[in-house]
Amino acid sequence: MVKPLLSVALITYNHGPYIRQCLESILAQETDFDFEIVAGEDFSTDNTREILDEFKARFPEKIRLLYREKNLGRPTLNVYQTSMACRGEFIAYIEGDDFWTDVHKLQTQADFLTEHPEYAAVTHSAVLVDEKGEPLSDSSPMELYDWSGRYTFDDYKTVPRWPGHTASVFTRNFWHDGEYDYTILYRAHDFIDDAVILLFMLLHGPVMRLDPVMSAWRYVAKADGENWNSLKAKRDEALEECRMRCIMLKWCEKNVGLTSFGRKKALADMKYALSIFLRHPSGESLNNAWTLFCYDILHVTLHILPFKDDAGYETEAEK
Repeated sequence: MVKPLLSVALITYNHGPYIRQCLESILAQETDFDFEIVAGEDFSTDNTREILDEFKARFPEKIRLLYREKNLGRPTLNVYQTSMACRGEFIAYIEGDDFWTDVHKLQTQADFLTEHPEYAAVTHSAVLVDEKGEPLSDSSPMELYDWSGRYTFDDYKTVPRWPGHTASVFTRNFWHDGEYDYTILYRAHDFIDDAVILLFMLLHGPVMRLDPVMSAWRYVAKADGENWNSLKAKRDEALEECRMRCIMLKWCEKNVGLTSFGRKKALADMKYALSIFLRHPSGESLNNAWTLFCYDILHVTLHILPFKDDAGYETEAEK
């Protein structure tokens, strides 16, 4: 197959009950250009690979399978490796339990970026569905993505909303431009990737959010679930996100410099880390507070410590 205009980055792990619908929604897309499906499969223990093999046999020139020999242990590393394997000028993201609802989605987004070279990416509205694919009555998780129109780096810094859920993201392929160290995607957090990918896109230009609904986000949160929404109930989400923001601020300082907003954010994160320790004192929360104190206060605020990538205020996720 010649180099396609678009690569669909399909991220999947134990999506056996859903991935057929996901693949069918991708293959149903009506476009006037070639696209490939690059499936990053993270050593599933269910029948995900059997279904992928079935579709590969039917569409051998369309689908590329990236089978991990063992589970990577960090879903964000799977996202990184799959993104790096994409050959298209554009990349559209989707996870194996989500699906697209409009057969013209890819064409609409490709046309927009072709006609608007100043934009780095384009997203769209989505609907929230349950395990069976039926719309959920509680749409509160979608409030994070309540946006319309142009979204800029200033919006990212000051507004607590993002322009689109993962299955709506359609971006120019920046992964091989050598401009930044994109490995921060998996070093910042093992599960959370959309905040980091959004930052990457905005460093290359604004994002346009289109209003039409063209994808479905399957939101599942149950005791025995293996997806992020299920697992985060068992994890200290506040502590993890606090740690992740520190890592991202360090990355920003090294790559693009800290703005006045970044310095205010560092101080706010330090206060937040301290509040976590006071509410739930433990060795982990104390270590987190000390890490942020060294970076946010001694380095960013007081300029006592020089910037370091390694010892001094390195977090566990970076080691």
